[in-house]
Amino acid sequence: MDNDVSTARSAGAGAAALGYLALGLTLIAYGLFSTGVIDNAAAADAARLALFVGGITQFVAGMWEFYGGNGFTGTAFASLGAFWVTWSGGSGAGASKEVVGLFMLLWALLALTLTMAAWQMGGVAQAAFGLLTVSAALSGFAALASNGGLGKVAGWIGLAAGVVAWYGGTALLTNAAWGRRALADGWRLGVPHRGHAA
Repeated sequence: MDNDVSTARSAGAGAAALGYLALGLTLIAYGLFSTGVIDNAAAADAARLALFVGGITQFVAGMWEFYGGNGFTGTAFASLGAFWVTWSGGSGAGASKEVVGLFMLLWALLALTLTMAAWQMGGVAQAAFGLLTVSAALSGFAALASNGGLGKVAGWIGLAAGVVAWYGGTALLTNAAWGRRALADGWRLGVPHRGHAA
């Protein structure tokens, strides 16, 4: 069994696809619920999905990426997973608009850091984290100003970020499973995998 584990590690079995898929699905739900296109649904209704898929799954994917030696995706998924767990826990808790606005602006700052770090990582990471930065910043300003229209714009941009992240995860997983370039992945998703040092 130990041989199987070391073979998987040396072959580059990482969790980047899982992290991108979890980020994408959570952002799609959050974005859709924020836009108001689904009747009787608001961003807070995405809390359960945010806890398990966006939070716990992404955090685990981040830890696995750290274990495999990939600091960028490890940092991205672990920190965003922690964000989603926190957001889910505070959702519906009656926080003031100032607290919600500041929280979203801090998330925008994290997303900006990830966008800058992704500069050499290719278009999928840049687009996903760049759109996430804009969406989170607009969500923060919308909360502070109690501006529902701005919140809906933030939702649409978050939805776009989710679609990009979902596509990135789908391309990573499909291409790895098929052993060839089945889906266009001209946008690199990460730096070459560095094996785990024993």
